[in-house]
Amino acid sequence: VTTLAVLVASFIVEGIRYDGWESLLVASLLLGLLNAFVKPLIMFMSLPFLLVTLGLFTLVINAALLYCVGWLVKAFHVESFGAAFWGALVISIVSLAVQWLTGFSAGGTRLDVQSSRSRSRRDRDNDDGGGPVIDV
Repeated sequence: VTTLAVLVASFIVEGIRYDGWESLLVASLLLGLLNAFVKPLIMFMSLPFLLVTLGLFTLVINAALLYCVGWLVKAFHVESFGAAFWGALVISIVSLAVQWLTGFSAGGTRLDVQSSRSRSRRDRDNDDGGGPVIDV
C-alpha cells in the first residue's frame, strides 16, 4: 500500500521522483519502518503541538519523515520540505483510500456493535469469544 501511495505521490507532486523501481521499493520500505518505529516516538514528544493544532502537526511529522527518506535513499529524491509536505499528504490520502477500498487495515482488528435485543441471554452467555462485541 505504501509503495503504491509513494508511486502516486511521485507522479502528482513536483519535486518527488525516483531513479528506478528498486529505489521506490527501498524508499517505501524505509518510510514504513520509520512510520512504525520512529513516528510514535516523535508523536509522543510533540504531543503538546499535536493537541494545540488538533492533530494537524501530524502532517508536518509525516513530511519530515518523507524528507528524511529522500535524504537517506540517494536514488529517491525529495527536493524541498514543501514537496515532502504535499507528498506526505498525497501518500496519506492514497493509503487511506486503498485501505478503505480493499478493507485492509494495519491493525487487523474489527469491532462489532450489536443490539442486546438481537441476542438472546443464552447466546450472550455462550459467546464463543470470536471478537469484541459491545452489547447496547
